[in-house]
Amino acid sequence: MLAFLSDILPTADLSTTALVLFIVCIVAVAAFEFVNGFHDTANAVATVIYTKSLKPVPAVVWSGVWNFLGVLTGGIAVAMSIINLLPLDGLMDKPLYENIAIIIAMLFTAIFWNLLTWYYGIPCSSSHTLIGSLIGGGLGFQYIHGGTGVNWSKASDIGLSLLLSPAFGFSMVILLMFLMRILIKDIKIFKEPEGDSPPPVWIRGILILTCTAVSYSHGSNDGQKGVGLLMVILLTFAPMQYAINTEINPTQVSQNLTTIQEVLTRQAEKNSLKAADLNASVAKIEGIKSDLVNIATADQKMKFSVRKRLQDLRKKEVGEYVKDATLISDEQDRKTLKTALADLTPFTDFAPFWVVLLISLSLGIGTMIGWKRIVLTIGEKIGKTHLTYAQGAAAEITAATTIGLSTGLGLPVSTTHVLSSGIAGSMVASNGLQNLQRGTIRNILLAWILTLPVTVGLAAAVFVILYKIMV
Repeated sequence: MLAFLSDILPTADLSTTALVLFIVCIVAVAAFEFVNGFHDTANAVATVIYTKSLKPVPAVVWSGVWNFLGVLTGGIAVAMSIINLLPLDGLMDKPLYENIAIIIAMLFTAIFWNLLTWYYGIPCSSSHTLIGSLIGGGLGFQYIHGGTGVNWSKASDIGLSLLLSPAFGFSMVILLMFLMRILIKDIKIFKEPEGDSPPPVWIRGILILTCTAVSYSHGSNDGQKGVGLLMVILLTFAPMQYAINTEINPTQVSQNLTTIQEVLTRQAEKNSLKAADLNASVAKIEGIKSDLVNIATADQKMKFSVRKRLQDLRKKEVGEYVKDATLISDEQDRKTLKTALADLTPFTDFAPFWVVLLISLSLGIGTMIGWKRIVLTIGEKIGKTHLTYAQGAAAEITAATTIGLSTGLGLPVSTTHVLSSGIAGSMVASNGLQNLQRGTIRNILLAWILTLPVTVGLAAAVFVILYKIMV
């Protein structure tokens, strides 16, 4: 254990108490993803279990494996959205124990709410829970120090994706059910399972394939949230090591920046109206290149400054230039800029392999445990009639597509909300609104409405209490 800690925190000078708290935080993040796994397992396996496509144990093991692979291969775009929700440059200026208090407050709140809703069998969004906890921690920080404790621009983007996903899932499943009735002539797909007999081979194949897709998509999206949380912890305890990717040669970054400068300078000569803006960007890039020369020995403040300026350059300033043909008129120059900007990404947006592996294992193992409570709600308590093959397939196809697109855009989205609303949409598509169980729908909506205010308030309160105790 000590050897591992020295490998991942080689430049951190931590007291024994801080090391213990670091281990506690790592275990807590793994616990959050573990709970996330068994809390959200039902979203993938309920349809294959209730359509008799797979037995429960093989279904959850299969889902667990694909959740694991989803985290391992799904990239880190969503993880970076989680990290950037907090104004890290401001937080890192504060004492270590204050940042530890924020982390503990966020993790305690997220795990508590997930376990509470799981206990009562309510399909509640782990994404909502985590986002609310992060915002609450940031607002607690803002209450103590003033200023801004939350990146509201990023929060609004994430909030919009979480808000729209249930409505999208509900409506898309209704549309898909309508198309299936027109295009599929085999009426067996619209019937309930008969006894314990598995469905026809082709229907079973579709259901298992969609279960696999949702499991993988859940891992690639929800799993990245755990990666983002763990990176926040590493940035808190060892900011000098994790502010930038030390495995990438700064000289290569400077070369990419020079390429960007050359394109902007060339375009400024062609476009006199926009020359001032383009040349101003060239000057900013020169400043970043100057700071990169001594980045290996730079202090924490300088490393975070370089990190933020590179991210802003990539996502906002030059990133916006690429989209504007009036600024960058040459197609080849736009392609060159896109490539150079993409090559900058790993320097600031990264996660060590052990982080991804730990979250993958936590989510995958959690998926295989504790799944039954939510499965019963998804499979039996949303609609009044038994789930048909078509309903299961339509809900899973919609969920996998929605989550996959959101992951590609780097937006956290709620697997729970997309699929449970999809199941509700399939019930409405079959027999109208009267086919919904109002009590269950009311509980799901209540949890959906309460999750953000409860987690925001609880995380903020826990942080303020811990701040008074620890700092």
